[in-house]
Amino acid sequence: MSTSPQGRAARTGPDGTTDGAGASLRTVACANCGRTNRIPAAAEGSPRCGHCRAPLPWIAEAGDADFGEIAEQASLPVLVDLWATWCGPCRMVSPALERVAEDLAGRIKLVKIDIDKSPSLARRFEVQAVPTLLILDHGRPVARKTGAAPANALRQWVDESLSAPGGPADPISRRPR
Repeated sequence: MSTSPQGRAARTGPDGTTDGAGASLRTVACANCGRTNRIPAAAEGSPRCGHCRAPLPWIAEAGDADFGEIAEQASLPVLVDLWATWCGPCRMVSPALERVAEDLAGRIKLVKIDIDKSPSLARRFEVQAVPTLLILDHGRPVARKTGAAPANALRQWVDESLSAPGGPADPISRRPR
């Protein structure tokens, strides 16, 4: 295992890349210009294409150790997918959630958590069934959904959750805490 200049253990992203600080990177093609971009799991602001500046979908994986940095400190509302590898409905919902993240690029961040690898988060969010979906605003849960649903129903739930009074799109709730 390699370490970063800061002494942290380097993590490898799904495509085998890491940034200099050890944070995992995900490779994403820009829907606007087609260029490939490397997106860190945690960063300030929201990712934009390095070429055309279009918003990019922000999809990351997190676990017990890095959930705070990746999800709770995100500047965007976070759609959390608590799933398991053995769960058939989870595998069905995953591509639909990625489409939602792509459609709402620059407005939400999708964070996936394997509950078998992150039991503390499963307990913290009182997961009784998978998939369990949460929307977090500044680390605070504002919406919850359990079970699989068709892609259009998932998108509708996310849209309604983002625009609900007290939800992430409410100007009053978007004030920094």
